[in-house]
Amino acid sequence: MFEKRMRGYRAIGYVRDPAEAKRASPARLRKAGLDRLVEEAVVDCYNESEQRVSLYTMIEDNLALPFETTVLGVTVIVQRVDLTPSEEIVAVCRRASVRHAVPILDLPLPSPRPTGAEWIGAYRHWVRGG
Repeated sequence: MFEKRMRGYRAIGYVRDPAEAKRASPARLRKAGLDRLVEEAVVDCYNESEQRVSLYTMIEDNLALPFETTVLGVTVIVQRVDLTPSEEIVAVCRRASVRHAVPILDLPLPSPRPTGAEWIGAYRHWVRGG
């Protein structure tokens, strides 16, 4: 019985009609989920600058830090996210005593992804005009 009810569920979101679930591609469902996250973040924003700051806040509040990833073949620890004066969201990465800011758009995410990584996906989706 439980399995029968679960057929409508997909990776992101819930599809009520099982026939609709068969027609909906995973990419469409991911896009819909990202659209919902972006809408949640920018609902009260008046311009692009406010939207970017709001998405940064959602990343900062929800992303589980620190986490380890690989940048250009080097293992680094992502310690925090930051917003530059030019309003670029960056991940502050550390390797030994060296710190480097990597644009969040270019940051490779590890597998499994850290909690809250969906907000990085939402930001990337928003930047692409999704």
